[in-house]
Amino acid sequence: MAEEESYKRAKKRVGELRGFYEHLIAYVVVNIMLVFINLVTSPDALWFYWVTVFWGIGVIWHAISTFGKQGKLGNNWEDKKIKKIMEKEKGK
Repeated sequence: MAEEESYKRAKKRVGELRGFYEHLIAYVVVNIMLVFINLVTSPDALWFYWVTVFWGIGVIWHAISTFGKQGKLGNNWEDKKIKKIMEKEKGK
């Protein structure tokens, strides 16, 4: 049962990572195309950066939601901290 739970969590995490990387790749590719289109069609009126900035904010939020979970105070932080404290106590 524990192995099945672990597999489900790992599968969910891989899905989250894949979703973020797909989002990031789409952001980069589309924005490169927009820069090219903008510079070719109307180099005197730059507008591509509006899309880049606001979509970039979305990518940053996506990154925070994806990688923030595994950051300093992520899901496993408490377990790791408890183990560390218990190991310290054993060494006394």
